[in-house]
Amino acid sequence: MTAKRFLVLGGLGFLGANVSKRLRAGGSDVTAATRSLAAHPATASAFASDGIHAVEANLMDGAAMARLVPGHDVIINLAGESGAVRSLEAPLVDLDGNCRANLVLLDAIRAHNPAVKLVFVGSRLQYGKPIALPVTEDHPRQGLSVHAVHKNAVEEYLRVYADLFGLRYTVARVTNPFGPGQPASRVNYGVVNRMIHLALADQPIPIYGDGMQQRDYVYVDDVSQALVQLAESDAANGRAFNVGSGTGTALIDMAHAIIRAAGGGSITHEPWPRLAEQIETGDFIADITRIEREIGWRPNTNLSDGLASTVAYQRVQ
Repeated sequence: MTAKRFLVLGGLGFLGANVSKRLRAGGSDVTAATRSLAAHPATASAFASDGIHAVEANLMDGAAMARLVPGHDVIINLAGESGAVRSLEAPLVDLDGNCRANLVLLDAIRAHNPAVKLVFVGSRLQYGKPIALPVTEDHPRQGLSVHAVHKNAVEEYLRVYADLFGLRYTVARVTNPFGPGQPASRVNYGVVNRMIHLALADQPIPIYGDGMQQRDYVYVDDVSQALVQLAESDAANGRAFNVGSGTGTALIDMAHAIIRAAGGGSITHEPWPRLAEQIETGDFIADITRIEREIGWRPNTNLSDGLASTVAYQRVQ
């Protein structure tokens, strides 16, 4: 890795903390920003020992962004609201956290650090219901939730700022990440980590319907490496890339694998909650040909090893 100055927004969250640690291990100067340091005391303490600068800053605070954005070569934005169902229950919260916040960031970049490279982390939900598998980056983006629509809107903001003001940016559309570091209290996203927490507590794992819907699960270390490579690649500028495993796994098969790995838990089949059923995309598998061919990234952790590592980590927390 070429040593650079990185700003990781949402840098103490599940994905953000992993990205921050990877960057620091590669010799980069890393500032990790979060809305609340008090919400991540263990991570903040570990970052202090590792030489990562943890700071408190709200992405919707223009003055805070004006202070924070200068002096960095790359910004990786993992901040924002998460949860497709939650976005329908509180659409204005999602609007502020994902659309308004990104416009605040873009204006700060335009005014205070126009040469910076921005990596925006999106979601497979932006595609909506696939019309063909695997899903390429050129697939129509017709999100089924407010959250997905807002993520797509941010990509349009990026395009406009690039056309008008020369913004350098890359988009990573991440599938279903899992791995060590997601707190048990996070239940609106991260289905694999949520199931692992339940299995380790020997509690039932709820499966909506028959659980045959396939998802593309990708280990957090692989996602972190992809984001670093996208950040450092000039060939990635102005483009979007799928970040996934390229392999589909049925949810029910994932639940059985987790129960075996954790040595506990059980499966219960439950009817779909109405909102969740309305926005269910069906099977999703990402085509990762573009990022393999153009950036040289591919996932290195298979599902079995990733589950074993995550279960081992959570056992000692």
